[in-house]
Amino acid sequence: MTDAVTVDARGTRCPMPIHLLSRAIDRTAEGTIVLLADDPNARVDVPVWCRLRHHELTEISQTHGAWRFVLELG
Repeated sequence: MTDAVTVDARGTRCPMPIHLLSRAIDRTAEGTIVLLADDPNARVDVPVWCRLRHHELTEISQTHGAWRFVLELG
């Protein structure tokens, strides 16, 4: 089992959380990617983007003022 890749997009605004997530996915063949984002739009944007790109979004939670999105690749 590989460690999760964490993308910390806190402090950025749309479209940067999606852009940073996309770049991480391009560099990761399989495994888990965790996106941290405090942009309020991320709660809507990330699930829609994942659905459009056919990525499996397995978890959405909020902790310490940031959204945490977990994607499983491969």
